[in-house]
Parts: sequence; structure tokens; C-alpha cells
Amino acid sequence: MSFLALVENNDPDLYRLATFTRGPEGKLPLTDELLRHAPSGDLFGWSQNVGMGWQPAELGRKEFLILSTHGGLRGPEGQPIALGYHSGHWEVGLQVQAAAEEFKRLGFIPFAGAVTDPCDGRTQGTIGMFDSLPFRNDAAMVLRRLMRSLPNRSGVLGVATCDKGLPAMMMALAGMHHIPTVLVPGGVMLATKGHEDTGKVQTIGARYAAGELSLEKAAEEGCHTCGSPGGGCQFLGTAATSQVVGEALGMSMPHSALSPSGQLIWLDMARRSARALAHLSHQKIPTSRILTEAAFRNAITVHAAFGGSTNLLLHVPAVAFAAGVPRPRLEDWQEINRRIPRIVDALPNGPVGHPTIQVFLAGGVPEVMLHLRDANLLDLNCLTASGEPLDKVLDWWAQSERRKRLKDLLVTQDGVDPDNVIMSFTKARERGFTSSLTFPRGNLCPDGSVIKSTSIDASVVGTDGVYRHVGPAKVFIREKDAVAAIKGQGTRKIEKGDVLILCARGPMGSGMEETYQVTSALKHISWGKHVAVLTDARFSGVSTGACIGHVSPEALAGGPIGKVRDGDIVQIEINRTTLEGKVDLIGDATGNFGAEWGTKTLASRPMRSDLQADPDLPDDTKLWALLQNASGGVWGGCVYDYQAIEKALTKR
Repeated sequence: MSFLALVENNDPDLYRLATFTRGPEGKLPLTDELLRHAPSGDLFGWSQNVGMGWQPAELGRKEFLILSTHGGLRGPEGQPIALGYHSGHWEVGLQVQAAAEEFKRLGFIPFAGAVTDPCDGRTQGTIGMFDSLPFRNDAAMVLRRLMRSLPNRSGVLGVATCDKGLPAMMMALAGMHHIPTVLVPGGVMLATKGHEDTGKVQTIGARYAAGELSLEKAAEEGCHTCGSPGGGCQFLGTAATSQVVGEALGMSMPHSALSPSGQLIWLDMARRSARALAHLSHQKIPTSRILTEAAFRNAITVHAAFGGSTNLLLHVPAVAFAAGVPRPRLEDWQEINRRIPRIVDALPNGPVGHPTIQVFLAGGVPEVMLHLRDANLLDLNCLTASGEPLDKVLDWWAQSERRKRLKDLLVTQDGVDPDNVIMSFTKARERGFTSSLTFPRGNLCPDGSVIKSTSIDASVVGTDGVYRHVGPAKVFIREKDAVAAIKGQGTRKIEKGDVLILCARGPMGSGMEETYQVTSALKHISWGKHVAVLTDARFSGVSTGACIGHVSPEALAGGPIGKVRDGDIVQIEINRTTLEGKVDLIGDATGNFGAEWGTKTLASRPMRSDLQADPDLPDDTKLWALLQNASGGVWGGCVYDYQAIEKALTKR
């Protein structure tokens, strides 16, 4: 293309432009009181409103703010003009529009803004992952600033879907203690019939390299995996689990999590959420009355019953911190998970692995809560976004026409029994379901770690419900090297029986990257179930297998995981019944000497000489790592606690 073609266009219509106009017609409905006492910003805001086309006579009504994570640019028929980062924010603009139209119908003035979000799937294995978790804090901060920047808002409606944008929105809404807020979950992608889900399809490279998938099949599955242009992934990963937790907290309307993106029922939920926010405003019910300490216990209980993503260990404490209530401790998660078994059969946990849309049709969050209420495991006095206590909401759900019709649809359309998707506690026990999370300790993780023990392949678990693995360590400092070893590339190869250790990938090393490339490859390679993973990084919500993450302290903070050498013998024991676990160094290439020997050896060993933060780690993420470490670290939710940071800065 020529230079002139780039810089000049001689279309005469371009030069038919105006320099002056009379401005909008009419007059602002000002009063003597407003002119004498209102801030100039309020008055200029009205000028801006009519400048954007709002009728002057309609000014002075209640204002409601709608914030979303919308991304991309859609044409009038939904065709892409500019792509979004991911499907999870591609359609939420339609929910924003539906909610805004409802506010306008009710006689209010809606405002809308957006802080878009990245895609963890798109950034897997790339330096983009170094910004993933830190983005959450940044986005929450910007969203809160936007909320405060509309001083006259009577309430805030937050629309979000995916792994980081949704927790960020929850944190931002939770920080609005004195005004009402409602969370609108952006829903889930439709399932694809006869094709791989969006979790499994992310392993096509590893399976092809292992000779377990043809090029033609990989190309086909990669094309067909997304069942709809919008919505979070079809499995109970971080996006779907965050939707579940948001509803369980009472932030969202009943039966709103996991709704099918783009469908009428999904748009209706946005409209009803707008009505609910107006109702909360009228009833003067602020966010602080919904987000109580009891609400967080309910949410962790529901998380356990769903068998949700371990990433919520990072997000729930962060939302609690923003809400101004005590952050759930590791011991709280441990205690609740020991009492609450999983009763939901969804991807990726199985055994059948129903897509999230089928969990929605089977009753979603309120259905699970009915079972929990029957077992007296919930605080039923907690208020919800409907303005009513949880007990009343569940009474409605038990008798609702909505519940009956959606369950019937699941049977007639998909041929699935709803009671096989969301089960009674009795049925779940009969099918061998166990509680979800175990928090192992030991000489390699003295401050704790986490494993989704319910998703360890049953064939490698003993008849007593205990997973035992003893094997040689193969240590990697870079995820790409570990993935290459799994694929059989390079000088070191991962083999059956190994313990793959990936360290220096915690907050200080890589922004606590998500290592789904590693865990997914091992899940979908035939011998992968015989390999254990130990890392100070985190996992995707769709990860399964003997994968232990959040190892603390992280290697770059002096954690003993940073002292392990190739050939060391590591022993892992996870009791899926009692939810107890241990991870210990017990020997080296010369023999097995026991955990006590390992503890003494680690105490005297120097750190590995190759430990370092990733050379591509952005300065922004290094700052985040320092600030969150001073604020309670990983188990504190990776937040910014200004009091703790101030104390650290002024300490002499």
C-alpha cells in the first residue's frame, strides 16, 4: 500500500463537517437549591447527560451504574468486527443492554462502563500468564474507582463471567459497603455434541506429541469445541466456580449462575437483576448487610459441595477482605471440606462429567443449597440479592415452576436424570464421592499446599481411599521445560512414576502462573496418572490428577521446594476420606531414609543455584508480588492490605 493511500482520502463527504452547533434543545431542570448548594460536578454531569442525548426533563431521577467486563466489538447481527479476548466477555454487552433498558423502563437513569479482562486459556504457556492473577487486583481497583467516580449512583450492577474479571468485579462490589450492589454472572458456553469440551481441547498439542491424537483430529476438535460465541467454559473451572460462589454469597439473584449465554433465560436474568437492585435501593439494603461472615461460610460450603476450583482459595479471601469481614483461613476451608462431600457430577471431576449448562438445568446453586439445608449445613438468615433471606429463597425454589420445567427439559432434551447431576448426600456416598480439597503439609510444604483430591484418578487410589506415591523428583524452573519433558522432547523426559517438581513459579517467580499446560497434558496422556506434580504455582480450575499446588513458602521466599534436586525421593500420601495429606522428602539417589532425615537434610541444604524469577516477569507483577506478600500472601488472598503494607514500609 502506498504512502498516499495511508495518509489521504479525497472522498468529498469527509470535508462536509461542522464547527459549531446550537447544542441540545431544552433546559436543565435546575433549582435555586441546586445552584446554591450542589457540587459543580453534579451540575456539569447534567450538561454531559443531555449532551449524550438524554432528555433534560428526565434528569434528577435515580442513577444506577452498570459495570461489565465486556470485550470485543459486535456488529448488529452479532458478527465480529473486532474480537474479544475470549468468549466469556464477548456477549455480556447484551446483558448490559437488557439491564439498562429495564432501568430506563422503571424510570431510572442507567450509566454503563467496562473494564475488560484477559483469558487464562489464551495465555497458557505464554508470558501473558504472568499478568493473570495480578490483573485481578488492578481491575478491582479500577472498577472501584469508576464506581466512586459516579458520585450519585444509587446502586451498582456488575456483569462479569470469567477467571479474573469476575473475581475482580466481586471484590469491587464487595467494597461498596454502604450502597446496594448486584452481581450478574455472564453465564456459560453451550456444550458441543460429539466433540471435546474447552478443557480437554487445550491438550491437543501434548496428545499429538505423544502419538495419541492425529493432526486431522486435533484440527477438527480445535475448531468445534466452542458451542456458542459467548459464555465461560463448559467445565466447573474458575469462571463457573466464581459464578457459583457469587450466587452462594447472596450477591446474585437465585438460580443465575451457569445460565446459557445468549439465551432468553440469560437476558431475563439481567433484567431481573436490574429490578432487584432497584428494590434493594428502595429497601435501603446495602452490600454490607448481604456480605456477612456467615455468607462466606455458606459460600465455602457450597464450593465444597460443587467440588469447585482451587483458585477460589485465592479469590474468596480477597472478596471477604474487600467486604470488610475476616478473611477465611486455611483452617476454615479445611474444616468445611472435611464436613461437606461433593454432590455435583460436572466436568472436570466426573465420573460422567456433565457440562455446566446441564448443572444449571438440574437446578444449579439453589438445588445444591436445598440438599445442604436438609442437612442443616447453611445459615438460612443470610440476606440475598432478592432482598429476602436465604430460607425464603429456598422455600420458593423447592416449589417453583422454573425448577420443574428446567429439570423436565434436561430429561426430555438431553436424556439426563437431574438427580444424577446434583445428587443427594446418600446417592453421592453410594457412588464413592468424597470431599473435594485436601491441604497437605510436610517437610516440602511446611506452610501448606492444596490438592483437589476428589479428582485423583481412582485407579491409582488404594482400596482404603488413600493415594500413595513414592518416586524420584525431576525439577524444573520453567514451565516450558516441564511441558517439553512431558512431550518427550529434550534431554530429560518425564516417565511413569516420576514426581514432577515445578518451582520458582509462585508470586515472586512468575506472578503465580496457572500451569494447566502441565496438568492437562498428564491427564490426557495415558500414563500421566502415574506422575505426581508439586509446584508453588497454581492450577486451572479444570485441572485434575495428583497435582499439588500453592506449595508454601514458595521457592523464592526460601521454601524447601527450592532445595529439591533431581533424583531426590519424594513421598506423597493423600487420604481422600479424612482429607489429610503429607508431602515429604524421604531420600535421595542413595536410598530411602524417611521424613525425619528429609527434614534435617532440607534444613542444612542451600537453595538451588538456578532459582530466579522468570527473566520475562514484568515490573508491574514484581510490585504486585511484593505488595501481596506483605498483605498476607497466597493464603490471605493475594490482596493489598494497606495497613500491613504501611507497617512493613515504616518498620525500622
